[in-house]
Amino acid sequence: MSNDLQHPIATLYGIKNCDTVKKARRWLDERQVPYRFHDYRADGLDAILLQRFIDRLGWQPLLNTRGTTWRKLSDQQRAEAGNARGAAALMLSQPAIIKRPLLQMADGRLLLGFSSQDYQQFTASEV
Repeated sequence: MSNDLQHPIATLYGIKNCDTVKKARRWLDERQVPYRFHDYRADGLDAILLQRFIDRLGWQPLLNTRGTTWRKLSDQQRAEAGNARGAAALMLSQPAIIKRPLLQMADGRLLLGFSSQDYQQFTASEV
């Protein structure tokens, strides 16, 4: 559903092989919520878009420190990601380190992570 729509009401940001992103996409598809999928690896991520996310959500919630990408970083890389500037640079160079999925509605609202209950409430006024 995600790529065939003329007027999506949402954009789902993430990485296509992420299990949580797959759950979110399945949830949206099953409820026929029109969305566009933006794969950070395939579609890229620019500094302006990332800064919009940081401005709205903060850099700490966006930085996934529980995933494989974080665990593979050197101690120096982790230390450099300990502030807004360093974290943003790391997220731009390695978008897999961004917590996902990130759902953005057409009105600009953002929801980070996935739970069916949160998605139900977040999309209720749109469907």
